[in-house]
Amino acid sequence: MIPIYEFDQLSPGEILNRDIQAESAVDAAVDAVLDAVRSEGDAALRRYTERFDGAALQALEVTEEEMDAAWSAVEPEFLETLRQAADNIRRFHTQQIHRDFVLTDRPGIVMGQRYTPIERVGVCVPRSPEAFPSTVLMNVIPARLAGVREIVLVTPPKMDGTIGPEALAAARIAGADRIFKIGGAQAVAALAYGTESVPRVDKIVGPGGIFVATAKRKVFGRVAIDMIAGPSEILVIADGRANPAWVAADLLSQAEHDVRASAVLVTDSPQLARAVQAEVETQLGQLPRAPVARQSVDENGKILITNSLEKAVEAANRIAPEHLELCVDEPFALLPLVKNAGSIFLGRSAPEALGDYFAGPNHTLPTSGTARFSSPLGVDDFVKKSSFLYYTQEALAQAAPRIAEFARREGLCAHARSVTIRCEKEKGE
Repeated sequence: MIPIYEFDQLSPGEILNRDIQAESAVDAAVDAVLDAVRSEGDAALRRYTERFDGAALQALEVTEEEMDAAWSAVEPEFLETLRQAADNIRRFHTQQIHRDFVLTDRPGIVMGQRYTPIERVGVCVPRSPEAFPSTVLMNVIPARLAGVREIVLVTPPKMDGTIGPEALAAARIAGADRIFKIGGAQAVAALAYGTESVPRVDKIVGPGGIFVATAKRKVFGRVAIDMIAGPSEILVIADGRANPAWVAADLLSQAEHDVRASAVLVTDSPQLARAVQAEVETQLGQLPRAPVARQSVDENGKILITNSLEKAVEAANRIAPEHLELCVDEPFALLPLVKNAGSIFLGRSAPEALGDYFAGPNHTLPTSGTARFSSPLGVDDFVKKSSFLYYTQEALAQAAPRIAEFARREGLCAHARSVTIRCEKEKGE
């Protein structure tokens, strides 16, 4: 049963267990996979795919014929759902596109900033038990909007060597360029190092389990990564007028993800706390993934009681959840108080699943408290910024004495000389 606590009686360490460091056995296993893929290439990918996914593959890349067959296999109604979700995601993420700027407000000086897309990006899509079409849309569309030249998608196959048609249809709608039937740490290794079939990328994005997260951490520096994601999280702030059945359903929507997922309710109403506790037990018995959700709730779930909604937001800021629901009468009044959250869902009619699949904001979000300093996946993750500047000789001469003084005070005389030499009169003048 999900436990109830008085928030002020808990120490920070008792609120949530968020130690996402991999065990030494995981660390060693990932090291072995990375080394094997780096040295053996496609042969290692085939071996690991057969060992971990039960699929004996000859060709690792999805063919155009497979894409066409998948498209034909998906019901037209769901294809329309995918298109509408993709349109919503594009509409939201288009607003994130930056514009270059140039400053020319001083004589003889031009400076500015320009954005250029990352050349090649790898997108990891987990399978549980099917590859997630929502993850395909959420990761590929912002990269496409950013202008990434080549988007390489990886996802583990089923035992028959296929990928779910819904995921392949989503990849076509979103604009993925190449798709490979590989997953886990071996897929991260292939994207980071390149193999005979899989091109090396410049950045790896997308969620995954502990092996994917550990592999991404280990290859960071050789390639960029979006984040090191931990287990999924939801925190619901609810007042006494909230529907306990709705709140319980929202908590369980995350608990069914993973036994390490965390579902937390923070409320100023002890009556609601008890009603949600009972409702969670009722709904648990109706879930196909009840064993997973049960362990998640028992080990990581909590109901926290505070003396006010403002105190509830203070608790949320301390926890910095991946998903934050404000199931209250006046959610927009609380919104300015929220400082740390991956994605915020306002009001009683905005369940977290709305953002997972359809609304438009990204569902690849910071977890494990990293919302204190990081952001959801977006167009920014697929571009680089470069500054540029131009000075005329006259403008440089005017600034030269101050630049040279700055450099000398830092003990860097060659820096100073590189400026002053340009301002010296030529001999004979």
